[in-house]
Amino acid sequence: MKALHINGNDLTLEAVCEVAVEHRAVLLDPDAREVVQTARTVVDALVASNKTSYAITTGVGKLSDVLIPPDQIRELQVNLVRSHAVGVGDPLPPVEVRAMMVLRANSLAKGHSGVRPVIIDTICEMLNRSVTPFVPSQGSVGASGDLAPLAHLALALIGDGECLDEKGNRIPSSEALNKAQIKPQVLEAKEAVSLINGTQAMLAVGTLALSAAETLVDSADVIGALTLDALRGTDVAFDERIHKARPHRGQLTTAANLRKMLEGSEIRRSHADCKRVQDAYSLRCIPQVHGAVRDTLAHCRDVFETEINSAVDNPLVFVKDAKVAEGDVISGGNFHGEPLAFVLDFLAIALSALAGISERRIERLVNPTLNEGLPPFLAPGAGLNSGFMMPQVTAAALVSENKVLAHPASVDSITTSGNKEDYVSMGMTAALKLQRIVKNTRSVLAIEAMAAAQAVEFLAPLKTSKRLQAAQTVIRSVSPPMEKDRVIYGDLVKIADVIAGGKLSQALR
Repeated sequence: MKALHINGNDLTLEAVCEVAVEHRAVLLDPDAREVVQTARTVVDALVASNKTSYAITTGVGKLSDVLIPPDQIRELQVNLVRSHAVGVGDPLPPVEVRAMMVLRANSLAKGHSGVRPVIIDTICEMLNRSVTPFVPSQGSVGASGDLAPLAHLALALIGDGECLDEKGNRIPSSEALNKAQIKPQVLEAKEAVSLINGTQAMLAVGTLALSAAETLVDSADVIGALTLDALRGTDVAFDERIHKARPHRGQLTTAANLRKMLEGSEIRRSHADCKRVQDAYSLRCIPQVHGAVRDTLAHCRDVFETEINSAVDNPLVFVKDAKVAEGDVISGGNFHGEPLAFVLDFLAIALSALAGISERRIERLVNPTLNEGLPPFLAPGAGLNSGFMMPQVTAAALVSENKVLAHPASVDSITTSGNKEDYVSMGMTAALKLQRIVKNTRSVLAIEAMAAAQAVEFLAPLKTSKRLQAAQTVIRSVSPPMEKDRVIYGDLVKIADVIAGGKLSQALR
């Protein structure tokens, strides 16, 4: 994989995931380097003239009226990083920290932050040599951005704080940098606030969650189709004419997926002339529900990709004349996480619905009054064997937990910094809740996949479609049929991993 050249303008969600997950190398684009250096000259000129400028020659937050003498500006940088590194709770996983690092480097590369190019180079080298800062997950209110998480990242940059080694153990940052042969940085004017002021923690968590969610909704189409066929449902409700009459893009996509997945099913042909007119909502309305989830994800992607390529610290540098280092340094509020907080909450709501309708389909598979003649709880020898009675209970527990977690964080605010920062986004809270909802939803879909694979086998010798047979084969590669009760929690983990890896969604392609 070729190295990624960042410039602050065209980084994609996919590229972020490649850096975070696949350890793709990252470099500062040469043209961006020139832009970054030019912005830096504006900051240097401002410091040389001893002009008053927020967070460059003053304190921050409520202390923005306190002027800092020129000989204490370096000390200010260290103090800002150390004083803001107050995170608590479980650490962010390395994959999310790596996403945060490339997102921060890309925002700085846009050329409005006034840092020296060496700061971006050092973050890139840390990524390329697998130096991963220890970043506690809690402590951000989402404005002025994710101060505490980003301060922990900045600590590592200056050789302070801690990093995670290849085994996940915490070691001094100085040791990690030394081992990787990376020189810790001595921060100059404005660089501390440029490093710690931004939305990259919530954005990193959200970006990876969105990528996972896009795989989940594709997988849900495949699993839902398998469930529908096992329950002898009809594909009439997926007729293209119905969905063109209400042409939401996601709905059209899911309906087309379902038609594709069910094409050629012997099970479907066997009851084509039955008297049942229509199925329950959890089957008939898969396009409308899954499709609405798809449209939500598309909106989230649009917001995330805008944010990925935005300057989100404060103040921002705007160059007027590069030849004479002339420009404006303007204070604003681009660090505020509200645009992300809203969509993080929206994504949580959408995935909760995806899990919710999946659990209703599981109920129809196992309930003997609803499952079209399949064995009670899909258990051979029901009574002696309980089959899928309890997996449905687990799904119900996860769905109910999602309902609590889906309560929006972004409707809350709390005053900080002596009432200077008096309305905040709580975007990081929204992101952390979303992490759990993604995992819960994946587990619910794993339960449905396992149950649907069991159910369809009771209809032999009739076969499902070739695409659904392929999906069945993927499920069976990690989970054999339940011929009698056995311990299956390991199967559910393996199927969830298969879903996360996109192997079930491949049936669509």
